[in-house]
Amino acid sequence: MPLNYHQLHIFYLVAEQGSFSAAAQALHMTQPAVTMQIQSLEDYFGSKLLIRSTKKLELTEAGRALLPYAKDAIGLMRSTEEAMAAFATKLQGRLQLGASLTIGEYVLPRLLGPFGKQYPDISIALKVMNTAQIMDEIAGHQLNFGLVEAPVHHPDMISEPVMADELKLIVPSGHPLTARERITLDEVVTYPFVLREKGSGTRQVMETELIRLGFQPDRLDATMELGSTGAVKSAVEAGLGITIISPSSVKHERELGLVEVLDIEDARFKRQFYSVHLKSMLLPGSAVTFLNYLREQTLTV
Repeated sequence: MPLNYHQLHIFYLVAEQGSFSAAAQALHMTQPAVTMQIQSLEDYFGSKLLIRSTKKLELTEAGRALLPYAKDAIGLMRSTEEAMAAFATKLQGRLQLGASLTIGEYVLPRLLGPFGKQYPDISIALKVMNTAQIMDEIAGHQLNFGLVEAPVHHPDMISEPVMADELKLIVPSGHPLTARERITLDEVVTYPFVLREKGSGTRQVMETELIRLGFQPDRLDATMELGSTGAVKSAVEAGLGITIISPSSVKHERELGLVEVLDIEDARFKRQFYSVHLKSMLLPGSAVTFLNYLREQTLTV
């Protein structure tokens, strides 16, 4: 029998998890099925790869030698999937993905329509939730992958950039700043602000850039701190303050003439959106195609 990639994948996951049962759960297989595949791999190589004891699982010398090759094989298969997804003309399946608030409510909706026309046999189930919830559901194999507003640092997950975004100054229609040809930060910070809550990705990007420009964020006249972008928009429309958020979230309000999008001189509130998924699982071709589609998109003001 030829060397089986699926068996290498199972071996790698058992070694990484340190447990047959944990690997079986991650792979949605029974523990006896995992054990049988490892035994088949050992038969193929004619060498024991794992030492099983009641206390822990250990790699043999042969197992330690095989582990980096198994890891490389998984990486090569992932790269192959990504490269060949560009040539796929007939893809199908159901993608379960999670997205943070700004991405899920304001960025993805206008992108899903064109993607659906191009790939009508791929259905997408989208959950909008915070990053912690997304990671929990990915770990529990309830989501194929997630889209978040900051890189995720987790030993079992891969985080990769997919789209760039830049926050802008958002003011209500008729605000004094709209008459200015040049808007400096010194002028902007004299007005009351409506802000996202502390810890939100949007707030972090804004504060990081303000600090880079030499202004301490706690000096802002923050009249309100709100837990959603929708609430922030409503407060700005009502004239309760100005804000710095993604222009993608105010496209409709801008078209209606309710708000205006402005630039602050020398300020660049740039950020990257990221995909996140388990290292141990290969993404299906439909997911790779969707992520490649997102990487080709430009978020416009």
